[in-house]
Amino acid sequence: MSIALPIKPILLVQDWGEMDYLTAWQKQRQLQEEIIAIKLANKENPAVVAANYIIFCTHPPTYTIGKSGKTEHLLLSQEELEAKKIAYYRVDRGGDITFHGDGQLVVYFIWDLEQFKTDLHWFIRTLEAVLIDTLQNYNIVAERYIGHTGVWVDAALPNARKIAAIGLRCSRWVSMHGIALNVNTNLAYFDHIIPCGIVDKAVTSMQQELQICIAMPALSTILYNNVQKHFVDME
Repeated sequence: MSIALPIKPILLVQDWGEMDYLTAWQKQRQLQEEIIAIKLANKENPAVVAANYIIFCTHPPTYTIGKSGKTEHLLLSQEELEAKKIAYYRVDRGGDITFHGDGQLVVYFIWDLEQFKTDLHWFIRTLEAVLIDTLQNYNIVAERYIGHTGVWVDAALPNARKIAAIGLRCSRWVSMHGIALNVNTNLAYFDHIIPCGIVDKAVTSMQQELQICIAMPALSTILYNNVQKHFVDME
């Protein structure tokens, strides 16, 4: 899809519901390739730009490991994965190993960063700000942990706990993958990996911190509003 050059980037929201990880990964690639094709076809016509997609979904139990991840951070054998009915994929995002599953909010960003800012570090830091503001709506004080991506609770304390992960891939400044926020997630799945390759830190969820079950539709709306605030209305 192509549109006339907007004053501000246009975000198209899609809700994929629960979808197996491999299908979602393939759909992301297709959207990324479509945006790249529009960019290449309109090099001489900057008034034509692609729309940007923000995609909400959840996945059945899945471990994914990024390009720089170490396979030894998965603590289960293939037979154990099959017995527990957990999928496992090595994928093309940055970062190490993480878990996706029921009760986790996954948001993918298939964006042309040339419409925002061609700075991947800025993009990651701004996604962290979106997550921090979203959690603040629920009175969870979250923050960055120096030296690590993602968002943490009690980052400065010995019991620092990671509540959200970020992993991205860019091609011609078009991003894919995104964020995973532990909402009502079964944290026992993290016992079978070394999350993000960090051996001495725990993982938490909104439900764990608040001791209540969080309504996902309302959370998605709050997170989307914070995306608009930090990326579209930032001026």
